[in-house]
Amino acid sequence: MDRFDVIIIGMGVGGEAAAGRLLAAGQRVAVVERELIGGECAYWACIPSKTLLRAPEARAEAARAAGVGTPALDWPELRDYHDYMVRHLDDAAQVRGYQEQGATVIKGTARITGPGQVEAGGELLEADHVVIAAGSAPVRPDIDGLDQVPVWTNREATNVRDIPGRVLLIGGSAVGVELGQFYARMGAQVTIVQRADRLVDREDPRVGELAREALAADGVTIRTGHTASRARPAGGGAVITLDDGTETETDVVILGTGRRPVIAGLGLKAAGITPGARGEIRVDDHCRAGDGLWAIGDVTGISLFTHVAMYQGRVVASNILGRDRAASYHGIPRVIFADPETPPSASQPPRRARPASTSRRPRSPWPTRSTGPGPTSATPADTSGCSPTAAAASWPGRGRSRRWPASGSTRPRWPSAPRSPSTRCSTRSPSTPPTARPTSPRWSSSPCRERPAVTLPCAREVADLAQTTQDAAAG
Repeated sequence: MDRFDVIIIGMGVGGEAAAGRLLAAGQRVAVVERELIGGECAYWACIPSKTLLRAPEARAEAARAAGVGTPALDWPELRDYHDYMVRHLDDAAQVRGYQEQGATVIKGTARITGPGQVEAGGELLEADHVVIAAGSAPVRPDIDGLDQVPVWTNREATNVRDIPGRVLLIGGSAVGVELGQFYARMGAQVTIVQRADRLVDREDPRVGELAREALAADGVTIRTGHTASRARPAGGGAVITLDDGTETETDVVILGTGRRPVIAGLGLKAAGITPGARGEIRVDDHCRAGDGLWAIGDVTGISLFTHVAMYQGRVVASNILGRDRAASYHGIPRVIFADPETPPSASQPPRRARPASTSRRPRSPWPTRSTGPGPTSATPADTSGCSPTAAAASWPGRGRSRRWPASGSTRPRWPSAPRSPSTRCSTRSPSTPPTARPTSPRWSSSPCRERPAVTLPCAREVADLAQTTQDAAAG
């Protein structure tokens, strides 16, 4: 029996976050992955979907800009770039990378056989700590005849080879909105069927309104307040009957009806774990599921987002290494990556009402495009009109805005924070102060000339600030 400090079951982003920190701390780690290291996000969700969305988004932006010709979409080229971004579904480099860091990598399924014991790849492993990061799988709705027609989940939809002529999406969540817009802009006839009376129904109603307007502009048919009751094959495709008796023909049905934790075959009973009502592994605020047993990511049922899984991975690693750390889920940022990108509203504590004469607007504008007649926008998109993102609940300064006089748009003011050379973006010379960089004419013409020039943060600084904020919130 091989002995380790930590065994990690599942190497999606959460498992990778935990493994990286534990290996860096000198722990002896075994990782078990039944599919590909990197998980759903890297191969079948975040990375491929955003890669596919970018080309039609750029085309739409060009169409809105004065004096710019509308570029053509090249699907074979986009498909090839997509394949590059998902590593051609090959994780050999990732396996080698973890082995070089000292990890034992086992490709196969894992089953807990007792306290601190895991059977994986025909071997029996033992460790002081076991981390479950098995992820989630798409929910398949109970629709009569669905198993007889072409059905895709996010995996097939984001690794598509040929764009179908007709698509019916079941579910109007963020996944349905993003995929619906992509397929519509690639020339498919798209219908979205949503059980709720609006799209993205878990968010502020304005978010659903914006999504509906954007999809309708792309020719998407939206059937809210309806469910699919029956499916039957027809000429290589399918006919879907809704609860009101209407029928829609489609070449493929794409499911966007949510996800469920993957717990089958993990041996939870042997570990003394009773799953929750939704099949989730229940954890405390340290992500602890039992003595020497931890769970992170989608399998916990807590906010199924990539960045939450990574955060939980860091929390668990800290606790295993002896640094007491509790997780906090106050203010989780999230965005619908459609065009326009829409930040759902934050759940914030109620504030004392202001006098009518000084009361603020009930919804803070958070634009995704120029909102007024600007120098380059031919047909400017509408402001989102939503509350600030959930990040505003925990990041000081988020949610406040200023007016950009040249374009008439309102942009978020970035929170001021001290910077050190170690956190400064590598693309900027450490010897060059931010204020010495050329500033936008928009700022130089601002009425607030007494304010220092503002340098917007780069992607790395955003990521560093996000992690630092979450680390601070978790103690």
